Amino acid sequence: MDVDRAEERAAERVWRPDWPCRTGALLQHRRGRGDPTFKHDDDGTVWRGIRTPEGPATLRVRSLDRDGRVVAAAWGPGAEWALASVPGLLGAHDDWSGFEPRHPVLAEARRHHPHVRLGRSGLLMEALVPSIIEQKVTGQEAFGGFRMLVHRHGERAPGAGRARGLWVQPTPERLRTIPSWEWLRLHVDPARSRAVVTAARVADSLERLVRLPPAEADVRLRSLPGIGVWTSAEVRQRALGDPDAVSFGDYHVAKDVGWALAGREFDDVELEEFLEPWRPQRGRVPALLAAAGLRRPRHGARMAPRTHLPGPTPGSRRPPRR
Repeated sequence: MDVDRAEERAAERVWRPDWPCRTGALLQHRRGRGDPTFKHDDDGTVWRGIRTPEGPATLRVRSLDRDGRVVAAAWGPGAEWALASVPGLLGAHDDWSGFEPRHPVLAEARRHHPHVRLGRSGLLMEALVPSIIEQKVTGQEAFGGFRMLVHRHGERAPGAGRARGLWVQPTPERLRTIPSWEWLRLHVDPARSRAVVTAARVADSLERLVRLPPAEADVRLRSLPGIGVWTSAEVRQRALGDPDAVSFGDYHVAKDVGWALAGREFDDVELEEFLEPWRPQRGRVPALLAAAGLRRPRHGARMAPRTHLPGPTPGSRRPPRR
């Protein structure tokens, strides 16, 4: 009973950033509109169900109030850890001082969006599991598979998160015990499920990568079977706030950057060459373009999901990762 009562009590934190930050920065952690670990209220309040090193937590973050403060509350065993993570989540540790736009479109985007920051969660497995599930499939498959994984093998978020219908991702221990046939029911093929299970077996070591320089974390991540350039970049963007992380191999990124800055769609080889002058801050280019809403027009029918895997076909919006 004492534990239950403790989980129902909210711990709170008031933080005053030195820039007009918004909770919209947390949207990078949402995995589709139906993400069961993420809720976004109309007033800008963000709710997250997270698994911290100290246990599960519900985190609620409200946008700046009239006094320029961010007010956060958290419930559960990981509440204090979650509250301590709020400045990093919103970009307090990010520094754009060395970034040179070098292109008039980027200069204009930066002028209109001077307060864009790259946040970091400090939670590697939280970013890695859904990133692996999103490999080489339509967003419809990826987001649906992640939803089913969380609902069937995760747990309800503690405290106020339970009433909000919030969930927390499965533990690494639970991921290691999911049988192969169950992964197929989740619409996750053997290549991706093996990568998730392999990562879960070394989860403790992987979590320590957040303490390393991003370049070293990249090398160690990609030493694991099933984790390539795209997956590593997706993880480093969210967990480490790595300003040099670019999702090469993404269906949209190269095309969008090329369309916005060169008037034509790039492939990955062209994108890598084009972004080289911005190293070690290449990831800021697509991030800034995304903040400015600069992406090529979307035309044509969406790619249909594969039908040879068992399980229901969930809904979403993104084309496949490559």
